[in-house]
Amino acid sequence: MAEEFNEEVVEEHPANPGADVEMGEGDEAEGSTARNGGGDLPFAEGGDIEPRTQFIQYLTSPVVTLLVGHGDSETILTAHQALLTQSPFFADACAAFTDDGSPRQIELPNDELDPVGCFLEYLYTGDYFPKKLPGQRVLEQDPSFPPIDETGEQLLKHARVYTIAEKFGMDKLKSLASSKIHCVNSTAKGEITYARYIYQYTSKDDTTVRAPVANFWATRSHTLRAEAEEEFRSLCLEFPQFGYDVLTRVLDEKLKRERNEKLHPGPGSGRKRPRHSNV
Repeated sequence: MAEEFNEEVVEEHPANPGADVEMGEGDEAEGSTARNGGGDLPFAEGGDIEPRTQFIQYLTSPVVTLLVGHGDSETILTAHQALLTQSPFFADACAAFTDDGSPRQIELPNDELDPVGCFLEYLYTGDYFPKKLPGQRVLEQDPSFPPIDETGEQLLKHARVYTIAEKFGMDKLKSLASSKIHCVNSTAKGEITYARYIYQYTSKDDTTVRAPVANFWATRSHTLRAEAEEEFRSLCLEFPQFGYDVLTRVLDEKLKRERNEKLHPGPGSGRKRPRHSNV
């Protein structure tokens, strides 16, 4: 997916606003001047300064138990409430808790362990493994996966983080997961597995992840289809919207080429009736 993605800059700062920031000598004064557009003092209009939340305040908040999965696959996780409530989903759930000593517990029976774990890792550190290498469209090597994603599992890892971030209302995590999707090198079968997940678990209006999938197959279906023709046909039959999106882009590109040819005809591009000579 890397070739089809115009990557947006994703802020990969820690999710918690209480993390310390190191500043060199003179940076503080210079930064204050820049933020205020000149030499005016900050808060010149008498605005109140919001108190800084220290990270220790998150760690001293109540611990919430999360029950992820169901049946034999159910797993117990814990997290600090002050961090969880950065998510609107968990903020609503935690609002029902009381201080009478009763358990603070949230059930997530339909969610998978790995994406929930990545979500919690993001809350505490501002990122999740594997991280993007600075200045590159490359991820850290995950020893549990091969360098080339032949099955789609690497793509699915980040796709699942994307959809759970959507559920929990974490827009920055969605952007981060989307950017990591386009760092994965995969095969045609891996891309089909990923496309099937996207068209099954995202909304029709979610162009952030659907548009790159359709663009990818519109520009490469004539070559990649041979590697997984049966899987491609099955995907089109299972999700007609996928086939429609791909076909629309193919026809749009064809129309665009025809218009360009009319506006800028090349030498010898006109078709002429052959002349017959009597000689």
